[in-house]
Amino acid sequence: MAPERLLNDRLAGFGETIFAEMSALATRTGAVNLGQGFPDTDGPAIVAEAAIAAIRAGHNQYPPGIGIAPLRHAVAGHQQRFYGLEFDPDTEVLVTAGATEALAASILAFCEPGDEVVTFEPWYDSYGAVIAMAGAAKRVVTLRPPDYAFDPDELRAAVGPDTRMLLLNSPHNPTGKVFSRAELAALAELCVEHDLIAVTDEVYEHLVFDGDHLPLAMFPGMADRTVTISSAGKTFSFTGWKIGWACGPAPLVEAVRTVKQYLTYVNGAPFQHAVAVGLDLDDDYFRELVAAMRAKRDLLCGGLAAAGFDVFEPAGTYFVTTDIRPFGTDDGRAFCLGLPERCGVVAVPNVVFYDNTDEGRHLVRFTFCKQTSVLEEAIARLGTLA
Repeated sequence: MAPERLLNDRLAGFGETIFAEMSALATRTGAVNLGQGFPDTDGPAIVAEAAIAAIRAGHNQYPPGIGIAPLRHAVAGHQQRFYGLEFDPDTEVLVTAGATEALAASILAFCEPGDEVVTFEPWYDSYGAVIAMAGAAKRVVTLRPPDYAFDPDELRAAVGPDTRMLLLNSPHNPTGKVFSRAELAALAELCVEHDLIAVTDEVYEHLVFDGDHLPLAMFPGMADRTVTISSAGKTFSFTGWKIGWACGPAPLVEAVRTVKQYLTYVNGAPFQHAVAVGLDLDDDYFRELVAAMRAKRDLLCGGLAAAGFDVFEPAGTYFVTTDIRPFGTDDGRAFCLGLPERCGVVAVPNVVFYDNTDEGRHLVRFTFCKQTSVLEEAIARLGTLA
């Protein structure tokens, strides 16, 4: 059998992720890796110690399929504490192998072949792959800099008779956009009008520097049609633990659970106990997290601007998008592949997150979830480009 025939047609074109490619480039060249978004320090010691304690206490076998009760209650408490959203921890909360599995299970649960999913570009890379796995079609609405607003007419034109789902990421990776109350209200009205299921990726919910994070489920008509997804990785800087969750009305969560049980079945028993501790940390932790990351955002944005990039300052997440055209090129992929040799820094070309590649060809993403000393070294190296 010819090797090119091994991968099914739905996943044709989905090879190694850009994050793996660029991280391998950083390792190979010794460059500062500002491409893949993972912190280079651990999260709160109290949470790490809770994981160790859970292992020593013997919490090392299969946890319940929906997740351990302490974590489900902690997730429900978190949603009520921060957003006033009420979820039954026994029927409306599902623990997953990170937000990635929650998203995959949701799309696979709700979409039939031929259905359409409306989302925004640039889009996180797993969205396209999972939509393809479901046999569905992606319909994109473009977010354009500098403020990454969307055109309401383009949004309405993207919704048709086969549209099944709105897939929303806010705070948004890779742009750092935080959708406004008015934008979310418009999305909610559209979902109600067309009887759409909404799946929301809110993993950066506690990394908002300007404005406020407002879950779509808060808006009129959305509580009964929204699956709200988040995870511990970004909030507690333990990305390798892969503990996520999905919240929503019981019928939707049960559908997601039906798929989830045949993906990973269960995962991370001791880490579930630790994340339950993390979600109960006091408000000071969450305030300090934002303050520290805001300072890093400002540091990197200033350094990139001084190096000659056009910088689109993010309102949330830990990524900043730049325009490379001041350097006399509009080829972001080539720019990123050559950057380690030119100055010893790795970034990610945003073009891989676009269906309309002309929209993202000239854009490059950097991450600032690194130690200040690492960011300062990267800035010094990038300064040699000017």
